[in-house]
Amino acid sequence: MTDYKLGAVESRFADIIWTHEPMTTNELIRLCEKELQWKRTTTYTVLKKLSEHGIFQMKERQVTSLISREEYYALRSEQFVEETFQGSLPAFIAAFTKRKALSEKEVSEIRKMIDSTGK
Repeated sequence: MTDYKLGAVESRFADIIWTHEPMTTNELIRLCEKELQWKRTTTYTVLKKLSEHGIFQMKERQVTSLISREEYYALRSEQFVEETFQGSLPAFIAAFTKRKALSEKEVSEIRKMIDSTGK
């Protein structure tokens, strides 16, 4: 996947695919007409664009993702930390916690994640 960032409407489109995949192009068109009020051509145009960026694919009228929702947002998070905090996760957490205190549950979950990566 490239460093492509989904816009707001593209994110809604991507969520439709991630939620319902695998799906036929006709199913995708119907969902986009209903959810986004798009015409068939708009759906194909956006699908083609996001396929070129390596996020989705269409083979034999079947639409699937090449990267999961979780993988996409993990990559975007990594890119954000890299671009904004020079790759420093501690700097990101320090900035984040200045405005929002972590709950005991969140602290516990983060400790578990850290402990599991150190083994």
